[in-house]
This record gives sequence, structure tokens and C-alpha cells, in this order.
Amino acid sequence: MNSEIKKIIKESTFKVEEGKFVYAKVSKVPNIENHFLVSRDADEITVVTKEENLSELDIKERNKDFYRLIAINVSIPFYSVGFLATVSQAIAEKSMNILIVSTYSKDYIMVKDDRLEDAKSVLLKLGFKELR
Repeated sequence: MNSEIKKIIKESTFKVEEGKFVYAKVSKVPNIENHFLVSRDADEITVVTKEENLSELDIKERNKDFYRLIAINVSIPFYSVGFLATVSQAIAEKSMNILIVSTYSKDYIMVKDDRLEDAKSVLLKLGFKELR
């Protein structure tokens, strides 16, 4: 890890969001504000939502696993070359798969529910501070 990435990580924080999340392919989304992420392309509509919101969706298919959502507050968003690569590589080295979502001001990583503590440990070892 280069010194610039180390500095960015040292000045960045993470927080585990409440709840368990699910990925689902749906035919429509009646209440978009109830969900963490709604993505639409030419082929499908994907929703990432909390477990308790599944009943309001017309689900075509869903991932069987539950995920935990970790919000990463990047100290220098948009200009952190190699930041996500560093995070994902460190997590992959612990034999974990992650799903990444980036918004304007944060990056989110999603890990399987049973690997949350392992993922937090990796982030802390990299130098992130955890917010509670």
C-alpha cells in the first residue's frame, strides 16, 4: 500500500449500518425511499434492501444470502486512486467476497452476514477508524 493510500485510509472512517440486507431482481419498486439502493439498466431492476422490506417488492429472483452494509467515509472521495482496490484486495486475502456500491460521498461494502466481524477486523488493520 502506497503512502498516499495509507494517509487517506488513516483519515477515513467506517460504520456498520443496522440490519441485514438482501439483493433482489424485481419487476417494479413501489416505494423507492424504503430501500438502500435501486439500480435499473436495460435488462433489469436490482434492489438492495433490508430484510423487512422484501414483502413490498415483486421479486423475480433474489440472492439467498444476507449481507451487512459497511459505510466507508472516504477522506478524499473521487481522487483516491487505488483506494477500493486496496480495500477489496485486503478483504479477498481473508477469503471473503464483497459487493461494492459507491455513492457521491461514500463507498459501501457489503459482506455476508456471517463474515462481518472478519471484515471489520481487516478494515481496522488497514488503519480505518470505526464509528459507532
